Amino acid sequence: MEENTLSQFETSSLEKSEKKNYFWIGIFIAAVLGIISGWGAFSFWERKGGVERKETGETTIAEVSGEKVKVGQTYGRKDDVFKDTAVGIIAINDDGGEGTHKLIREGGESQTAYLTSSVLDLDAFVGHKVQVWGQTFSSERVGWLMDVGRVKVLE
Repeated sequence: MEENTLSQFETSSLEKSEKKNYFWIGIFIAAVLGIISGWGAFSFWERKGGVERKETGETTIAEVSGEKVKVGQTYGRKDDVFKDTAVGIIAINDDGGEGTHKLIREGGESQTAYLTSSVLDLDAFVGHKVQVWGQTFSSERVGWLMDVGRVKVLE
């Protein structure tokens, strides 16, 4: 009778050991699958936006700050959010109105667009003739307030 109890104990111990091994194998497989799916999602995201920005020469705020901008170069993000566009010369807004900068356009003061940017450092573009893409916001103080997402330096 004692032999039978001992073999049951050994079998039970082996089953627990096998269950522990299956548990750790399952954890390992889940981790590997998580890494693979994360890498796949990141690669898909890069193909949709990240790589395209690099290939077209578009940069982000960190790359624009402190460097001279180049004529013909486009800076910022290519998003569907930034649908509105305008052309003019960027100047610092010292009028105390809304926006950190303004876009001086042909046609006089009434055509001026006031700018802010959640993407770019607009100081790098002061004095340059540019085309901007952005999203228009309502304003009570100025005629046109735009959040700029992309800038192409024309002159």
